Amino acid sequence: LIRAVILVESGFNPRAVSKRGAGGLMQLLPETAKRYGVSDIYDPEQNIRAGTHYLSDLMARFGSDLNLTLAAYNAGENAVDRYGGQIPPFKETQKYVPNVLRIYRALMARRGESEHG
Repeated sequence: LIRAVILVESGFNPRAVSKRGAGGLMQLLPETAKRYGVSDIYDPEQNIRAGTHYLSDLMARFGSDLNLTLAAYNAGENAVDRYGGQIPPFKETQKYVPNVLRIYRALMARRGESEHG
């Protein structure tokens, strides 16, 4: 899941910056980076550690629902709450969730093939 998120978020570019000011591999917003103790948002180790921790917290908050977890990662926890525990009707988020899930499933299928090959 982390690889799928990184691929969609930054294309594995540790120096990526979004128009909203998110940065690094997992495109952490400055507030999120601060919450998880990141001192250098562009340091891959710190960025992935914080992004992974954040995803884990979101999974716990949204009952392991991958759709809502990814929607919250993209649009924010409060946006998911505002829309009654549904994927917010934002174009970007509506594309983001299935895109990450498609890549995640493809990576898992490839992993399964390599374990059985």
